Amino acid sequence: MLANLRQVRMLSAVFFIISALFRLLSFFYYDEIIKVPNYDSYSIINWIQMGGTFFFFMSSSLTLKVYKDNRFLKKSIPILFVILLLLTSFSASYTVSMDNTKNTLTLFFIGITTVSLFFALEYLEITFIAIFITLVYWLSMISAKISFDQKMINLFAGLILGFVLHCFSRYSYFFKSQHFVRLKQLEEKNLEVEKLHAQQGDILAFVAHDLRNPLNNIEALSTMLYDENPKEELKHILNASQQAKNIINDLMEAIKTDRSKLDTQSLNLNSFLMMTVEKWKTNSKRDLILHVDDDKIYAHANASKLERVLDNLISNAIKFSSDDKIINISLRKIAKRIEIKVKDDGIGIPKELLSYIFQQFSQAGRRGLHGEKSIGLGLHISQKIMQQHGGELLVESEENKGTTFTVLFP
Repeated sequence: MLANLRQVRMLSAVFFIISALFRLLSFFYYDEIIKVPNYDSYSIINWIQMGGTFFFFMSSSLTLKVYKDNRFLKKSIPILFVILLLLTSFSASYTVSMDNTKNTLTLFFIGITTVSLFFALEYLEITFIAIFITLVYWLSMISAKISFDQKMINLFAGLILGFVLHCFSRYSYFFKSQHFVRLKQLEEKNLEVEKLHAQQGDILAFVAHDLRNPLNNIEALSTMLYDENPKEELKHILNASQQAKNIINDLMEAIKTDRSKLDTQSLNLNSFLMMTVEKWKTNSKRDLILHVDDDKIYAHANASKLERVLDNLISNAIKFSSDDKIINISLRKIAKRIEIKVKDDGIGIPKELLSYIFQQFSQAGRRGLHGEKSIGLGLHISQKIMQQHGGELLVESEENKGTTFTVLFP
């Protein structure tokens, strides 16, 4: 009903402008136009159309803004406008045809097509309109100075026009209603997905939070026991607890990245990258080379989030390249964007897995060269963080030739 009202407002405005332009032309070229056959009839139709379309424009606009919940107005205004549209198009057609309704029906067909295309009328509504316009068509023959044969032809023509109007409208209504139902179903599905996603996040957050305490206890106790008696079994327990904690941290980060707003500050990326690389050199004992321009590069970024991205990328470079391979990290400014590259000469990523690596719980997750496990969250989190920064995370890789991750942001 609201869609029909909007169509009334739009079409009434269009037809008012058209009829007003014709009226203006009649003022400028009055001497020529007055000589047109049946000028008085055209003039009356024009005034009716101008007044009617102006009334329907105002009433539909008012209903949409003020009386949006009035069901009677929402149903009656489109029906009355459709009747006006059909009557004015029929009157114009009838006048052009010199009172013989079967001769010139082009304008009437335009009216019927307009009603069918623009309005979604229910079965009883369009049936009433079709019967009404057919009766008007037949009644117009009473005053027409035509033979009995012509009247019989007009009788059948009226039936056909009413039938065409009804069929066209029902056909159009079917597709519009199907489209409407599909849109509503899609909206409902989206709401369900959002609700399930929120529930999933709440469950993950709850589970992850409650698992932290026992894991912290296991890690602390296994560390104490391992310091006193460094057995291999205790080392396995310690490593397993640390790995479980890392998985929980990834889950928590994934939940927070989806929901949290990004707080940024002006960050000196030159010194920030130097500190990050030095940290990894100390902890991993790997050869990392940093290439930084002499000019200081600043960006509005969240330091802890950006560090998380770099940690994920450097960790992957270490995980998937042998100990003797150098990892290159570079920083440069290109136009209005900042580019950070993390490049390794490791085992690379197979071509068939490249399209999956940024997915949550990605099936592209693989064990590292030293048996390190992955649950496929690191790159997903990194990509989300870069999107929050208004940037992106790109990858170039060739199997057995290495991988380059590129961080781009304003």
